[in-house]
Amino acid sequence: MPPDVESLALTYHYERHRGSETGVAHGHFTPRQEVNTIDLGLIAPDGTEVGETGSDKTSVQVSETSATPGYRPCRLVPGEWRILLGAYKVAPDGVMVTYELTFTPKRLRLLKGDLHAHTLASDGVLTVEELGRHALRHGLDFLAITDHNQKVAADALPRVPGLTLIPGIEWTHYKGHATFTGVDRPYDGSFAANTDEEVAARFASARARGALITIAHPFDEGCPFLFDAQALPFDCIEVWNGPMRPANLQAIGWWHNLLVAGKKIPVCGGSDYHRSQLFLFPGGPTTCVYTMSAGTSDILSALRSGHAYIVFAPDGPTLDMTAGEAMLGDSVPFARVKEIQVNVTGLHAEDVLQVVTPQSSTLLLKAEAPGHFQGSYRMEAPGFARVEILREFVPSLPALPALISNPIYFEV
Repeated sequence: MPPDVESLALTYHYERHRGSETGVAHGHFTPRQEVNTIDLGLIAPDGTEVGETGSDKTSVQVSETSATPGYRPCRLVPGEWRILLGAYKVAPDGVMVTYELTFTPKRLRLLKGDLHAHTLASDGVLTVEELGRHALRHGLDFLAITDHNQKVAADALPRVPGLTLIPGIEWTHYKGHATFTGVDRPYDGSFAANTDEEVAARFASARARGALITIAHPFDEGCPFLFDAQALPFDCIEVWNGPMRPANLQAIGWWHNLLVAGKKIPVCGGSDYHRSQLFLFPGGPTTCVYTMSAGTSDILSALRSGHAYIVFAPDGPTLDMTAGEAMLGDSVPFARVKEIQVNVTGLHAEDVLQVVTPQSSTLLLKAEAPGHFQGSYRMEAPGFARVEILREFVPSLPALPALISNPIYFEV
């Protein structure tokens, strides 16, 4: 298996039946005698059986998000995979078996998702499948299931074609919440933690097992994050939780100050969906991720790298922002690259598009009418550059963020 494969198609051929045409009273007859039966299976490099379907299927497909029945979706890691050849029945003169492998390479694409949602397993009202189909109708490509202190296994999640369902948990404590996403069991035993050492152990275990750790709604009015975040391992900050409100604006300000202090911390958003209400829906807000596939591992890797921006809804503005060959979340040497390219679609009349750096906020456009923007901005000094779109959602009320991007970093 070469690197960076999104899906594998495996087909095999052999002479299964044999027979010679003979004449009969009213025509010709060709007997169909089974002379060979070759079973098919697939084994991953670590020895795990990906699937086995006997001789029933002559063609199978496997990717991280889907697979032919009888096979399980899995990461297509580079290395030596083995085809299971089951010589159930072989003709005395032997049999030639031909295998055809088709590798579909990964490609960069923009996917829209929600990283914070609840089902009736905690305090939501929908089953996972109902929530998944609801998210799909809203235009989402991926959805993380993050019930309060409820672990969920990836194999237990239903298949919703067109949607990547990601296992997760919202670790819920009286002093703060965090989501551990992408693994079945981020820690052993109970969620309960009564000392700082026990809290640190839960985070350390989640980190060691590969979970994406996100500080959830750090300034929420009802459950702010009161732990020392700098003393705990984490990957992202959820600066936009549900409808835009003062707690989110405070989280954005906190994150911006961390960036100014030299920290490189990606941000994400999540609806915290429990049930449909005014301004509460799957993808409100939406985290838009530039990822190499729809697989969970690639989505989470892109989030860790900051290859994402947050928008108020799935049908909100879209952003493509680069600096040379770098994209959102990447770092470039200021000595060689000083300019960002910005391409935005889906702007509304009166939308304000601005670039935010450690030194200032610079207006790129105040839209006179609906449309799109394509332009550039030159950095005056090392630091970072990120993009915001402000929109007057309600006439006569102050403009609020419609889009918040992760930065591109310009290093000395």
